[in-house]
Amino acid sequence: MKFTLYREQQLNCDIDTAWQFFSSPMNLSKITPKEMGFTIVSNFENEEIHENMMIDYIVTPILNIPLKWRTIITTVEKNKNFTDFQSSGPYKYWNHRHDFIENDKGVLMKDTVIYELPLGILGILAHKLFVKNKLIEIFDFRFQILEKLFNESPKE
Repeated sequence: MKFTLYREQQLNCDIDTAWQFFSSPMNLSKITPKEMGFTIVSNFENEEIHENMMIDYIVTPILNIPLKWRTIITTVEKNKNFTDFQSSGPYKYWNHRHDFIENDKGVLMKDTVIYELPLGILGILAHKLFVKNKLIEIFDFRFQILEKLFNESPKE
């Protein structure tokens, strides 16, 4: 069974600033909770995402068990959207689309994640028991970090 997680957030910045931040794989660890043990294994030197880019990670979502995860950037429309798709990792299916829409307040960022867990009914049970809440927690953390980075006025 596939599930969908949808989030949107208004960012107080221009489209170039938003795109520069989100199109750098190296910024993923900045918006992921530390307890996830999220590490990018791939070596990117300020490389902007592009179609067919493979990104390898190690993540420890539960019980400190490290899991390898590889995503591929399947589509890129500069300053508009990109999609990362899991080619191997903890999910049976993972497709994460990032949309960036310019408006009079800056940029509306939208995340749409369609995902499915392995193991059939056991995966559905795991989703109900902890995976759904863990994903919500991760995206809540991300929201808070992005608020601080893009929407809070600097303290004087």
